[in-house]
Amino acid sequence: MGFVSFVGRVLFALAFLLSAWQEFNELGDDGGPAAKALKPKFDVFSKTVSAHTGVQVPKFDIKYLVAASIAFKGVGGILLHWALVSELIFWFVLQQLIVTPILYDFYNYDTEQKEFGIHFTKFTQNLALLGALFFFIGMKNSMPKRRLKKKGEEEHIITWTA
Repeated sequence: MGFVSFVGRVLFALAFLLSAWQEFNELGDDGGPAAKALKPKFDVFSKTVSAHTGVQVPKFDIKYLVAASIAFKGVGGILLHWALVSELIFWFVLQQLIVTPILYDFYNYDTEQKEFGIHFTKFTQNLALLGALFFFIGMKNSMPKRRLKKKGEEEHIITWTA
């Protein structure tokens, strides 16, 4: 069971690490193709948020959002691979929660449009990844901690007699 868990964790982390590596190679000075694709989507998202909540989304350069996304994917993938600190993986969950509705905005398309199906499929895939992250955190937190015995330490068994 331990080996299967390890292989699953490695493959799951590899998906994020390869994605981060690909985006990093395309980054460039202007944010690369990811920034060009994200800019109009982020504008629509910020207008939608402002219209429904009344909160104004601050303006900033999209290349910083792309760079932060790459960093979150890379760090999150490494943390998943080595199964390190569960609390830090919550940052990776936060990245998924922020980026998924912005990138895969199926709600801005009519159901008969081709883009609707593509974005909806990608959106549900990211929701599945998010669910897997929550599952990983839950499993990590539910495992009992092992108590290592120090050298020379013996277990003492107390028996009760009547």
